[in-house]
Amino acid sequence: MKKTNNTKFSIIVIIIIIIGLYFMSNNSKVNEIFDGNEDSKFKIISSQENEDLESIVLDYAEKEGIDVQIDYAGTLDIMEKLNSGEKYDAVWASNSIWLYMLNSDVKTKDSESTSINPVVFAVKKSKANELGFIGKDIYTEDIINSIESGKLKFSMANPTQTNSGATAYLGLLYSIAGSPEVLKKENIQNAEVKQKLVNLFTGLERSSGSEDFLEEMFLNGSYEAVVTYESSIININKKLEQEGKETLYVLYPIDGVSISDSPLAYINNGNESKEEEFLKIQKYILSNSGQEKLAKTGRRTWYGGINLNADKDIFNPNWGIDTTKYIVPIKFPNTEIIGEALAMYQTELRKPVHTVFGLDYSGSMYGDGYEELTQAMEYILDEEKAKKDLLQYSEKDKITVIPFSTNVIDIWSTNDGTNTKSLIDNILGLSPRGSTNIYDTSIEALKILSKEDTITYNISVILMTDGQSNMGSFSSLNNYYKTLNKEIPIYSITFGDAYEKELNDIADLTNAKVFDGKTDLLKAFKEVRGYN
Repeated sequence: MKKTNNTKFSIIVIIIIIIGLYFMSNNSKVNEIFDGNEDSKFKIISSQENEDLESIVLDYAEKEGIDVQIDYAGTLDIMEKLNSGEKYDAVWASNSIWLYMLNSDVKTKDSESTSINPVVFAVKKSKANELGFIGKDIYTEDIINSIESGKLKFSMANPTQTNSGATAYLGLLYSIAGSPEVLKKENIQNAEVKQKLVNLFTGLERSSGSEDFLEEMFLNGSYEAVVTYESSIININKKLEQEGKETLYVLYPIDGVSISDSPLAYINNGNESKEEEFLKIQKYILSNSGQEKLAKTGRRTWYGGINLNADKDIFNPNWGIDTTKYIVPIKFPNTEIIGEALAMYQTELRKPVHTVFGLDYSGSMYGDGYEELTQAMEYILDEEKAKKDLLQYSEKDKITVIPFSTNVIDIWSTNDGTNTKSLIDNILGLSPRGSTNIYDTSIEALKILSKEDTITYNISVILMTDGQSNMGSFSSLNNYYKTLNKEIPIYSITFGDAYEKELNDIADLTNAKVFDGKTDLLKAFKEVRGYN
């Protein structure tokens, strides 16, 4: 009897081993069992500003047995991903205008606006009072005049990379052009309109490549005004109040405000079950329960008109947030004019920048690291290549490149951002060697930018490294930075075995950000260019 049991046990063990070997040789089947079939997921690509709504969708989807995956990207990046063939089942964009920029083979249907989020100017309350903005109707021109006269400076998200930046810019363009029935080519090419916009953007203190970092940057800095979503202002003011700091006051020009309608649309890939799942999710978001949850995040869930019953703990009248007046929406032009207007901003209208690149040429860069670095810098500095993503430098921009290893190796500069051939040649002509010294390199970059006229230029450092600094010290950088009495952000891009704690410390010191280039260095370079 005992022998029989041992025989049975041996057979069972052999069967288990065979099954294990079978699945090991069929990884897709293992993944399907343990991770779920990827094709069964309902994949949504969403604008980054919807990230605070994620739990609302996922909680409902879990109850309904729908396996939802939400990926986030910048507004224009979403369009690029979909147009290049990346597969998703739904798109949750920030504004309906962007859906018209999708290629004809990306077939969307059943698009519905899920909430209304005005893009507004918000000014420190004492400053708004000083400028006479409180307690009376104001026009966009009143805000523009305050900026042009040097009485008001502001921060905003990048118009060529974000929805809030783009729609705010289009709203300003519309107003400065005289609020025509429809913006046309002759309006945006008008010399007086262009000059007024150039004057306006001299008041831009900081530009962010995303709305979420704009919020973080504003809270960590010392700024007097910001242009962003009303819901973001609500979030900023809640945090300012908690910290006992002065809150922002929202301005709604009576001649028009840019409105984002947050459309959720199905991408028709011919899968009926996915379409059914989409309609369930969309129906829930538009239901009373779903809309109530969106309203708690600061989204307006009433479409047009007024709402006398809005929750005043959220839509706080003390912050200038007014739900008792009708907001006049500005009229957006067609996609051709939008594209031309964004290109014009990048090359002609925006405030010029002076960017200092700190490039790691230490010995650990030899091989793949060097290849990735040089390819990314060629892309960023080549006007024709960067133009595809509206990231090109203009002839008014300054670029400085500091290659470093054990110490600063050299300093190369151009005062014309379109004249970069010598920079590219120098970058390609240098070979990796030595140790890594990010701190002394950062100090050298700060010395260069500390002499720059910040009324004329927006300034920033982009530090790129693959390793831990084994020369110099953070304390030296910290002490030097505090003597400047000037905010100069030092952004970092990591790849290889870069030690992120050091770079995060530098970002915290300078109110900046660290970008992950370990999986896709070129993508990280594209992203960081939106921040300067």
